[in-house]
Amino acid sequence: MPRGLARAAAHIGALAVCQAALMIGLGLLITGPARHMWPVTAEDGVNRGLERIRTAGLTTLSSVGSELGNTGTVIGVTLAACLALILIPRLPLWRQAWFLALAVSLQSLVFLVVTIAVERQRPDVDRLDGSLPTSSYTSGHTGAATAVYGGLAVLVLSRVRGPWRRVVAALLLLLPVVVGVSRLYRGMHHPTDVVGGMINGALALLVVGHALLRDGRVAAPAALPEAPRAARAERLPGRAAVILNPTTVDEDTRDELRRVLAQHGHHEPVFIETTAADPGGGQTARALDEGAALVVVCGGDGTVRAAADRLAGTGVPLAVVPCGTGNLLARNLGLPLSAPEALDAALGGAPRSLDLARVEGDDLPATHFAVMSGVGLDAAMMKYAEEHDRAKATLGWPAYVLAAPKAMRGPRMRLSVRLDGGQPLRRTARMVLVGNTGSLQGGLRLIPDARPDDGVLNLLILDPRGPGGWLRTTSALLRGKRGENGPEFRTFRQAEFTFDAPQPREIDGDPIGTGRRLSVAVVPGALTVLVPDREV
Repeated sequence: MPRGLARAAAHIGALAVCQAALMIGLGLLITGPARHMWPVTAEDGVNRGLERIRTAGLTTLSSVGSELGNTGTVIGVTLAACLALILIPRLPLWRQAWFLALAVSLQSLVFLVVTIAVERQRPDVDRLDGSLPTSSYTSGHTGAATAVYGGLAVLVLSRVRGPWRRVVAALLLLLPVVVGVSRLYRGMHHPTDVVGGMINGALALLVVGHALLRDGRVAAPAALPEAPRAARAERLPGRAAVILNPTTVDEDTRDELRRVLAQHGHHEPVFIETTAADPGGGQTARALDEGAALVVVCGGDGTVRAAADRLAGTGVPLAVVPCGTGNLLARNLGLPLSAPEALDAALGGAPRSLDLARVEGDDLPATHFAVMSGVGLDAAMMKYAEEHDRAKATLGWPAYVLAAPKAMRGPRMRLSVRLDGGQPLRRTARMVLVGNTGSLQGGLRLIPDARPDDGVLNLLILDPRGPGGWLRTTSALLRGKRGENGPEFRTFRQAEFTFDAPQPREIDGDPIGTGRRLSVAVVPGALTVLVPDREV
């Protein structure tokens, strides 16, 4: 069961009581004071009208539609979906499975309570189906269909990537409507019974979803008995390799990481230390050669980038444990900044395919980055901060801010940029930034539209002039404003940058020396990363 289950169960239970009370209140209103008011007074006419237009073809279609909300169908779809969520992914989506199962169950429980509390006769028309001796209010078929197909739509929108996900979700959301119309056509319910069923199903999704999907403290799986843990290990064969920076990860932290790994079924992890000459790429290659099925990287963005460069295209999942200065990838993935908490959140989450950016230039062999690459101001800030290791070690990421005044004294750049094979664009700039993700420390969305899984990269060009220009630019960035005299944003898949003079450059926070040329291209879905199981 999910961690924090007692709190989640109490949350669901309290809201379920409110849900039942609301549905009973609506039912008593419909059958009591409102029965002489519109639209309740028009319902008999609707039912008789549908009875008059019956044909053999429509009756057959309505039978199929009604069957979509039948108890056996709903149970079968729910069971199949839950098994698929647990067995198919590399890491089981326990929370999503619990969400669907509990939402359908809650809808059914409230439905039974409501039918006992609210008595309502079925429509006075020829009914095409037999029925149990339950109240017409609410429509159980429609409520169950709303819970199961609406729940699947929520999972599609939150877990699936691709342009067709909205189409699939829309089709799933259409199915409860089909069921409701079919039940009306077949004379089994009044229109308000169908609406009540939809409300009941939607409320069940809202109650359970709020407890299990939105609350980051409820993670799954947790406190699993040994048999399920062993089953999970079988789906993730091989050992876990932990790549760590020994200057930032002490023995106490290693022990905590071992404990978290053991809780998730990885009992014999291999710890491999980075060196000044090899910040993580060689160690990751060694881990892959030895058959590692999971690579955990404990370090800063530079260590993570070196590991990601070797993991690109392998499909072996990466778990990011922030132990550096900026930790930008961890921040953009929504990971806690505590090492054991971040590892626990990642292992309790789900694998997600993220884009990487392939970059090369003069005196820069081809490599990948996961977060950002910059030329100009930000690269100069990184360079000056690296030159003052003591300030960086003591202050952390604020050391980059302290380096800004010195970096801002540099000259304005002149450059040409060609996006996706188009015509070269001439620009002057203080900073050119290519982002695969968009957030910085403190939650600042420097590139608001950047997403690490959208198949494109984002370009930001800043060219403020004078103190007033910097104030306007800073204000525009904080407010996400675009337009004339503001930051220039573009998206691309491949870009060529040529600078009139050598400029400082950085990738994922690491200075890479000066140069005049940079080529950047997106590599969609190249990296598999374990992320906290919340959307995102």
